[in-house]
Amino acid sequence: MSGLNVRFTEEELDALRDRAAAEGRSMQAFAHDAVIAAINEHSRLFNEASEHVLQASAELNRRLA
Repeated sequence: MSGLNVRFTEEELDALRDRAAAEGRSMQAFAHDAVIAAINEHSRLFNEASEHVLQASAELNRRLA
């Protein structure tokens, strides 16, 4: 499995450490899951926007036909 080095300020690292500890998880697991959640959310938003555009275009195309 590939890895990635990510740099944080001391304040960011403290917040990450505190949040991971509050959830009883390692910082690595917490950071990994946060990144994956952000990727999934971006994909979800893109898919919703695409579907909206397709629906709007379909209606417009019907009107223009």
